[in-house]
Amino acid sequence: MLKKTEFYIDGEWVAPAQPKECEVINPATEEACAVISLGSEADVDRAVAAAKRAFDSFANTSRAERIALIERLLQIMHERNEDMAQAVSAEMGAPIKLARGGQAGSGPFHVEGFLKALSEYHFEEDLNGEGEHIVHEPIGVCGLITPWNWPVNQIALKVVPALAVGCTCVLKPSEIAPLSAIVFAEMIDQAGFPKGVFNLVNGEGAVVGEAMSRHPDIDMMSFTGSTRAGAAVSRAAAETVKRVTLELGGKSPNIVFDDADLDKAIKSGVFSCMNNTGQSCNAPTRMLVQRSVYDDAVRLAGEYAAMVEVGDPTQEGRHIGPVVSEAQFNKVQGLIHAAIDEGARLVAGGPDRPDGLNRGYFVKPTVFADVSNDMTIAREEVFGPVLVIIPFDTEEEAVAIANDTPYGLAAFVQTADQAKARRVARQLRAGMVQINGAQRPAGSPFGGYKQSGNGREGGRWGLEDFLEVKAISGY
Repeated sequence: MLKKTEFYIDGEWVAPAQPKECEVINPATEEACAVISLGSEADVDRAVAAAKRAFDSFANTSRAERIALIERLLQIMHERNEDMAQAVSAEMGAPIKLARGGQAGSGPFHVEGFLKALSEYHFEEDLNGEGEHIVHEPIGVCGLITPWNWPVNQIALKVVPALAVGCTCVLKPSEIAPLSAIVFAEMIDQAGFPKGVFNLVNGEGAVVGEAMSRHPDIDMMSFTGSTRAGAAVSRAAAETVKRVTLELGGKSPNIVFDDADLDKAIKSGVFSCMNNTGQSCNAPTRMLVQRSVYDDAVRLAGEYAAMVEVGDPTQEGRHIGPVVSEAQFNKVQGLIHAAIDEGARLVAGGPDRPDGLNRGYFVKPTVFADVSNDMTIAREEVFGPVLVIIPFDTEEEAVAIANDTPYGLAAFVQTADQAKARRVARQLRAGMVQINGAQRPAGSPFGGYKQSGNGREGGRWGLEDFLEVKAISGY
């Protein structure tokens, strides 16, 4: 079994201050696949001190120097894609095809977007020719906390822009899925980044995350995870008035109007919801369907959900894997039972494991119809392969239902009327709206409204999250 109990601090792999081993559970087998160490406040102090020492020098490197380092990192990420894929598949159960593609591949995708943004970004500018000079400077030492569901994606969206603008950082990945972060740290080391610029400390949110959030020498916290945990980071960070950016939960509406290509809209909606076993904060988990085509949509959703296969992550194919942990499995099962108890109509899937699977945290691809937006299953983020279908009559009602949520991360609109699509998109209280299956390009801003967080990741917006603005008069 893999044993990775050291942390990457100040350019070296070092033993934790107080050894505290923790097994990493493969969710497909329910057995340990690796052992790591959980860090303490002392480990955070050591990592932050290294990042603080490295900051002044790294902040003064040239754009060209930082681009060269990141280009080298990108090359290594391509070369070690299989190592990263195997780590992700083992730690969070992603099927190997998805692990090699969408999961491990998301890192290079975002790095390329940041390299383009970095090459074009204006770090200095004059304001209206009035002698005022504006300088965008790295904010300092950054604490970065990443989740288990898209581990490489979120590491790339935080670490790369921080380093790109000259910040130094301490990364705490999820203790549930830490192996991908360890591989990433090896890549950073191989790329030749200066000592102390990047540091990795594994640990629990209540210990390492808390210590980072309230640390006086951390200038910024960037967190991705649940809304509850994001609020805890904000509270801990408030005492030192540091910047906090949050990418949190979602309950994203997918509005299907009766003039849409119904088969295409339902098929893509179901498969998008089920992708990554439903463990995506921007998944289209609430399908709002115009009543005139509602019955056909429900039938199609059931048929397409039945086509979603569930299986062993190590096997090739387009199937989905398990949810990440026993706790997550129990949460999803509880919400499925709550939906049934509250009167939602089960169209596909349901409680318990799929047939033929007696171990592993596997969940049946599940669809509920006749859901009202006040049901628990329509309000709470499930983070599993569960879709709810809600009818609506008018455009105004669709917008009202879509916006009736504490979240505001993503939204989706399906219609043949482009003017209507644009009109509805502008009314939706969400950070990202995708019309008729349009995909988001590299460098697009990722983030949301309301309890889905603040700040934006990706492209120039991702760079700006890690920059301070200085106005120099009489320059």
